[in-house]
Amino acid sequence: MVQQAGIAAIFTDDSPDEERLACQERLLPGVSRTFALTIPQLPTPLRIVVTNAYLLCRIADTIEDDGAMTHEEKRDLQATLLAVIRGDDSANEFTQACIRALDADTDIHERELVEQTGEVVALTHSFGESQRRAILRCLDIMCTGMSDFAGRRSVRGLRTMVELDRYCYVVAGCVGEMLTELFCAYSDEIAARRPSMLPLAKSFGQGLQMTNILKDIWDDRKLNACWLPRDVFDAHGLDIGDLSAMRHNTALPACFDTLIGIAHEHLRGALEYTKLVPRSETGIRNFCLWAIGLAILTLRKIHNHPHFASGQEVKVSRRALRGVIATSSALAGSNTALSLAFSMSALGLPCATAANGAYVLRGSRP
Repeated sequence: MVQQAGIAAIFTDDSPDEERLACQERLLPGVSRTFALTIPQLPTPLRIVVTNAYLLCRIADTIEDDGAMTHEEKRDLQATLLAVIRGDDSANEFTQACIRALDADTDIHERELVEQTGEVVALTHSFGESQRRAILRCLDIMCTGMSDFAGRRSVRGLRTMVELDRYCYVVAGCVGEMLTELFCAYSDEIAARRPSMLPLAKSFGQGLQMTNILKDIWDDRKLNACWLPRDVFDAHGLDIGDLSAMRHNTALPACFDTLIGIAHEHLRGALEYTKLVPRSETGIRNFCLWAIGLAILTLRKIHNHPHFASGQEVKVSRRALRGVIATSSALAGSNTALSLAFSMSALGLPCATAANGAYVLRGSRP
């Protein structure tokens, strides 16, 4: 049961600024093709607030990924962004400072998003208290966490899988928690399931983030970054700092299998999370299912082509994406059918389960 009808479900009044709504709808496709596809599946009240939250996260991410700023500049700008979201600082001053600091080569759409920070945040401030609190908490964890990991950014990767778990939480797991709180604020029935959903929200975020990390390893290296854990590669005698040289090493598939297995297990948690969403909420279910399906197909491509040289080589085709959309939409109302479809899509993938603080891999290649 939806707590309130229509747009009024998320706003402090029932008169949202139409120009600001149109602005964020226009900004979204430029900064994310994937979310521009999935977010519109949500019911209108959720679509508005989730779009807004994503754009704020993307502003923080644009700062973090900038190649011209120093670590101190990034930290200061992200702290100012948080102050702007809280209402304690000027959005205009933040925007001007950020635009001056951005690399000249910053993507035109990301630059435009930063320029429109004031419009995005003004819409945030019109949301209800629970929505604003969830968004601010997520941005606080993300900005603080990214600043912490910025000091560890190098082609040498992270030290351990434990560090990767933490990294995935601060850039994605907290987003899963935020979405859960927004879903709960939207629906009394979902709110009743919050205790079961919230622990799985972290897993949802980690499964998607690990998939992206694996897909983007070569693109990240061009930016002098690597988010893979050294301990997984050390176990097979491979030097992660020289990943390019070991691209054709026979031990590389085994390293990837471990990480694919962990991501696969988290995506199983994501499916359980989605199955807790009421069957009547097909839009929310499709929002989750399309992302899960795309991630599973990406893991399959990486598993079958472990010596890939670029993210384009393991990118899911449009035809396959249409298949995910059609299958998910057709089966969204049946938990049994969704479990079967997931198992069939993940057939042959290794899977890792957590045991005694470590991961136990099942189904790796011989």
